[in-house]
Amino acid sequence: MYCYYYYCYHSIRLWKPSLPIATMDSVSSLSPPQVPMELHRKNRQKLLDSLRQHLSHSDRLLHGFVLLQGGEEKTRDDTDHLELFRQESFFAYLFGVKEPGFYGAIDISSGDSILFAPRLPDEYAVWLGEIKPLSYFKEHYKVDAACFMDEISSVLQQRHKGLGAPLLFLLHGLNTDSNNFSKPADFEGIDMFDKDLTTLHPILAECRVIKTDLEIALIQYANDISSEAHVEVMRKAKVGMKEYQLESMFLHHTYMYGGCRHCSYTCICATGENSSVLHYGHAAAPNDKTLEDGDIALLDMGAEYHFYGSDITCSFPINGKFTSDQSLIYNAVLDAHKAVITAMKPGVCWVDMHILAEKVILESLKTGHVLVGEVEEMMSARLGAIFMPHGLGHFLGIDTHDVGGYPKGLERIKEPGLKSLRTARKLQEGMVITVEPGCYFIDALLHPAMNSPKTSQFFNQQEINRFNGFGGVRIESDVVVTASGCYNMTKCPREIQEIEAVMAGAPWPAKKTSN
Repeated sequence: MYCYYYYCYHSIRLWKPSLPIATMDSVSSLSPPQVPMELHRKNRQKLLDSLRQHLSHSDRLLHGFVLLQGGEEKTRDDTDHLELFRQESFFAYLFGVKEPGFYGAIDISSGDSILFAPRLPDEYAVWLGEIKPLSYFKEHYKVDAACFMDEISSVLQQRHKGLGAPLLFLLHGLNTDSNNFSKPADFEGIDMFDKDLTTLHPILAECRVIKTDLEIALIQYANDISSEAHVEVMRKAKVGMKEYQLESMFLHHTYMYGGCRHCSYTCICATGENSSVLHYGHAAAPNDKTLEDGDIALLDMGAEYHFYGSDITCSFPINGKFTSDQSLIYNAVLDAHKAVITAMKPGVCWVDMHILAEKVILESLKTGHVLVGEVEEMMSARLGAIFMPHGLGHFLGIDTHDVGGYPKGLERIKEPGLKSLRTARKLQEGMVITVEPGCYFIDALLHPAMNSPKTSQFFNQQEINRFNGFGGVRIESDVVVTASGCYNMTKCPREIQEIEAVMAGAPWPAKKTSN
């Protein structure tokens, strides 16, 4: 199965016309691949097949139009400063359009795809460049027709072959990670159409859950350049630097060598006690601490390329050498990481993988005398959620927290830790999911647990006090489920000896020695 994905990845990289980006001090053998629009044609066909099947099973006619509205450029507050545009994810999935202001339609009867472009003013050519003709969008994005946005109503009316008003399948549904609803398309003249707001979202979200070979190839590329960048940061991190310098090195590498203008999410560059703040790096905690000798670093950073992302976390000691306490916690997390990836295969429930990770970490903490008592009793008391309050992982694709985690009928578990799982599904071939166990010493969770009659007996009070201000460790890789198991797309050093060697200047990937 590895060979299959390796072939897909290198197939997509063969579509590149340019030479690798390199300089005299180049530290990358990668170059941005040209992406075939066949990727999005396949996504449209997958949706069309699924939607037609649903309509047939529901004894509904196979007619109407899927209509999506792409994203709009936004200005910063009341100024004319345009924020860097990134396409709305569902629209990006189906059409791959990088420009703002577009609509896209799929004719369910014929299967034809239509792009609707904004009609740009003449001044656009002065300030923003060439005004491309409709023929460019038709050819570049490999759709069957391209029209102007103000023609949506007339074009769809002309294509309608049934009786009565044409039917529009509009995108409206709940994102179970954000609890926000997707925005249905709206345009002048929509009142002349019948509208279905319930059918499209669950079907399209489910299409995004299982990745095609070309999607996996892009996620692999994002992983390769991000893994490479993590290694560069690991090599260059030094006592006395600032956390934001680590973030800057990562962003520079993925953009300079990988062509990744966007990051998948705001970088988390946490050191020392900051590494116990799960979503550190936001505006109120902006990656600005000075790196100190003895700090553990937790760097959660992933590049995005042509909408598809990566999500990778590396943890390592700033001074390049693990202490015994750092080794204890790091190996606890690494053992959980390995155990989950070894157990992953189609049919395995993700909740069971989370529980496995918790158990391995608790067993390690008991072996290290941080905890005492029976691990099964700790599990029953949900002690694992004190040390790993987040979920084990999430779907990854066009969004970092990709859609489809909780389809209709699948309920979120209410227990501590488990309630944070972003999916409770059984694994299927073609899913891409992060595996990110962690172990943190979070005062807001530890102090109540150490004083609770339900859990206080599990803590070795004298030993655990050594970890005040320790922070935490997370190890995160992006994993694709295969027919018989899974494949880890992330290529960072993970073993303690590998990390220490890389930080001391050893090559990565490590050179194989002959017997």
